[in-house]
Amino acid sequence: MTSVTDKPRRGRPPKVPRPEGDTRAALIRSGTEVLTEQGFSGAGIDSILRRVGVPKGSFYYYFDSKEAFGHAILAHYGAYFAHKLDCHLGNTTLAPLRRIEAFVADARAGMARHGYRRGCLVGNLGQEVGRLPESYRDRLQSILADWQQRLARCLEEARASGELAPAADCQRLAEAFWIGWEGAVMRARLEADARPLDVFITTYMEGLPR
Repeated sequence: MTSVTDKPRRGRPPKVPRPEGDTRAALIRSGTEVLTEQGFSGAGIDSILRRVGVPKGSFYYYFDSKEAFGHAILAHYGAYFAHKLDCHLGNTTLAPLRRIEAFVADARAGMARHGYRRGCLVGNLGQEVGRLPESYRDRLQSILADWQQRLARCLEEARASGELAPAADCQRLAEAFWIGWEGAVMRARLEADARPLDVFITTYMEGLPR
């Protein structure tokens, strides 16, 4: 992510009693919350700025454009979610396949906690990619590929420990997980219920080669 000191100052400094880095981070956190609920096209900069208490004229002090702001949010979300995956998929106190189930259980609880208003930011933006700046396509694919590799490593551990068949294609199984998971999250938001998540993980686990 580009540092604040490297960016041109097109806007005016905000009259907010907090360090520049804190204000920029607060804008990214607020933007993440809004985009996970509304997507990119439906998100208004004004509402995000109001949440943080930053005047509209100060937005360009931190970001060149809404497109650049979206990229900063994606970088933040990608890193946050990768850390969450590492916490679950790298938890050696559980068998590898149990780690996957633990991740799903945590995500399920998170969606319920927010009343199913929030989905996956990457999934949300993927659904509207045709209306987004072209630069987003590669970023979204890169984040999904990163998540896929993290899951594939966990599946490879499962194969090595005998939980999966020796011939199991862990890369293909990891890709299938994320394809199905994003659809399950979208359906759970639509139904405002965890049922699609439960159907997905049960079916996915039952279909793994043993």
